[in-house]
Amino acid sequence: MAVVIGADKAGVELKNIIKAYLTELGHEVKDVEKEDSDFVDVTLAVAKEVVADEKNLGIVVDAYGAGPFMVATKIKGMVAAEVSDERSAYMTRGHNNSRIITIGSEIVGQGVAKNIAKGFVEGEYEGGRHQIRVDMLNKMC
Repeated sequence: MAVVIGADKAGVELKNIIKAYLTELGHEVKDVEKEDSDFVDVTLAVAKEVVADEKNLGIVVDAYGAGPFMVATKIKGMVAAEVSDERSAYMTRGHNNSRIITIGSEIVGQGVAKNIAKGFVEGEYEGGRHQIRVDMLNKMC
């Protein structure tokens, strides 16, 4: 499993902090950032790598998290969540099988961002009763 990460100009600093932290924890991190890309291009680049391997997860950072979330939810079969707290990050993995989360660098600080990333990456999809909703989400696009 690789954690695919990217950011627009507003999210680069926080993305680099998250990337270093996940690497320190022993996770494989693939950075798809391209200089001066906007959140649409970055989100599409992350999503491309996420769908390439069903084990991959993605994190996109911009100023508020809303833009990348909107982009990610337009991709067929992609379940994404905009998160700004640790519990939501962990739960969206466990209950929604989210493959991408988006984070706003102007919303969360460094410590919370690290905890969000850790909770998301180390959380596991529970399946079972949650699969009904995941199937419904996947049929929408």
